[in-house]
Amino acid sequence: MNINFSTAADHLGSSAVREILKVTQGKDIISLAGGLPGEDLFPMQAVRDAYNKALSADTSALQYGLTEGYLPLREQLAARLTGQGISVSASDMILTTGSQQALDLLCRILLDPGDAVLIEAPTYLAALQVLGSYRADIHTVRSDEHGMLPDHLEEQLRIRRPKLLYAVPTFNNPSGATWSRERREQIVDLCRRYGVLILEDNPYGEITFDDSPGAYPPTLAAIDRSGEGESCVIYTGTFSKIVAPGVRTGWIIGPPELIRVITKAKQAADLHSSTIDQRALSELLQTFDLEGHIRLISREYHSRMKLLSGELASCNWEGTHFLEPRGGMFLWLTLAEPVNTAQLLPYAVEQGVAFVPGGVFYSEQPRKNTMRLNFTHTPPELMQTAVQRLDKALKIYSQSEEIPQQIEAN
Repeated sequence: MNINFSTAADHLGSSAVREILKVTQGKDIISLAGGLPGEDLFPMQAVRDAYNKALSADTSALQYGLTEGYLPLREQLAARLTGQGISVSASDMILTTGSQQALDLLCRILLDPGDAVLIEAPTYLAALQVLGSYRADIHTVRSDEHGMLPDHLEEQLRIRRPKLLYAVPTFNNPSGATWSRERREQIVDLCRRYGVLILEDNPYGEITFDDSPGAYPPTLAAIDRSGEGESCVIYTGTFSKIVAPGVRTGWIIGPPELIRVITKAKQAADLHSSTIDQRALSELLQTFDLEGHIRLISREYHSRMKLLSGELASCNWEGTHFLEPRGGMFLWLTLAEPVNTAQLLPYAVEQGVAFVPGGVFYSEQPRKNTMRLNFTHTPPELMQTAVQRLDKALKIYSQSEEIPQQIEAN
């Protein structure tokens, strides 16, 4: 049967990460590709107990629920976020099926085909997928290690008149970079002056490698809500990285009028997110030391990052550089200019290691000699083997007919 797909369906892109994960399933491959937390660190018993309590309470845990989400959980979240400097109430948020749905719903209610959206580069691959599916006109703001460049942002704000700026300013996916406080304040001020909404996506912000007071700048949302004038920052987060991805519960925070319209869009999408998952999370927040658990995984992920960083440094690949992230789940590796990591990937998979080529994280002018490496999922005892396999793949690639002797892998 010849199926006539819609124009919107024609603009749906596939995820390079998901395709790589399919290739590596069931094989002896160490994957540094997926954005996966460490399964060995999931709080299994606490989650099991929380679901048991939710199911024991009453039958409403299996019933339909409010589109906005389970009220006690929203109140608990509001208290946590207020403690983090983001002053919110339960009415300022809606619970979603992961923060990915929050991004999709926001784009659904804001963007018409051709509307301009500003992003940093590189940026979250699935955000590019969503923006592309709504046929946004995507433009990149130049950035450095401190964040978006304010002068170029203002130029883009003036020329493009965008509806939205999308950013992951804390432990960026894929680069691991963190914006400075000064840049955050400048970006919020500029967007407020030009009347442009910011979507701050913060799934990794609580996974910090330095627990000293004041080590990290406040979120854009905290800066925005502490200033004068109307709020311009919409904020998303998730339990996926601090509890487990399988609970599929995220949230989006914004002005009440925006939450009301998102609620209508969510009703059309799925009525509401899983009732039992929300009830179990509410029970978990009452009985489990979540803050202690976050400190535990942060320490372990820091250790794994240092292992990966040390192994990469020991390879001494000519023309290669990276910066150690201050938190989160990813390390961004730049290889010598002739290397195309999309071409390198098959060699790596053949040697038993996988990564994500960096080019997929750009909407324009991709840097093809980059790659994203995840350090949270790979067991520490396999990190050295993973880098050794990558080193071998790079040597074979450098000697291939496609790229004859263009790089030197020691």
